[in-house]
Amino acid sequence: MSITLIIIIITGLISYSAFKDQNLRNKLIFHPQSVHQNGEYYRFITHGFIHADFMHLGLNMYVLYVFGEQIETTFEAAFGSPMGRFYYLALYIGAIIFGGLPSFFKHQNNGYYSALGASGGTSGVLLAFCLFAPWAMLGIFFVIPCPAVIAAVLYLAYSSWASKNSNDNIGHDAHFYGGVFGLLFAITLVALLRNDLLPLLWQQLIAGPSF
Repeated sequence: MSITLIIIIITGLISYSAFKDQNLRNKLIFHPQSVHQNGEYYRFITHGFIHADFMHLGLNMYVLYVFGEQIETTFEAAFGSPMGRFYYLALYIGAIIFGGLPSFFKHQNNGYYSALGASGGTSGVLLAFCLFAPWAMLGIFFVIPCPAVIAAVLYLAYSSWASKNSNDNIGHDAHFYGGVFGLLFAITLVALLRNDLLPLLWQQLIAGPSF
């Protein structure tokens, strides 16, 4: 079984349990003040395994399934097994953690702020996918076809803008910083462990779309 499917199953089970148990939800949710005052650093990870509702859970897990399976396979091919799977897991968990850092520093003394969901992790996986398949066609809002490299730029630009200007209760900081982490993590891995792939990735990018 792939790491992606294991993550989806675990996330689904924990999220469902938290739907029914408010105490569990409160224990796992990202609450910067509790991290800052009580040292509950585990919340940087656990908040990525609970969700607000079934729609929130389904959307994140759909994105993870579609792009995670491909990145996991790519990492195994590039770095071997089991290390490729380990690096993939590190990318996902690292993006969840890194995606929560800005909110931690902004709200560490705000007892009313909390956040949950795997958006940081899924954004990291999505942006890593855009590195390896820059001209693959993605659907913006699942409707408008757009090459991955352009979608990535638009995604980061919108997330950055929305984090400063939007009041829609969506964790845009997690989207932006989780995505940036995933992209930089993948680039760093390739540069350190498979630098022979860098020219191929560059040639693929500048070659443009094949359609």
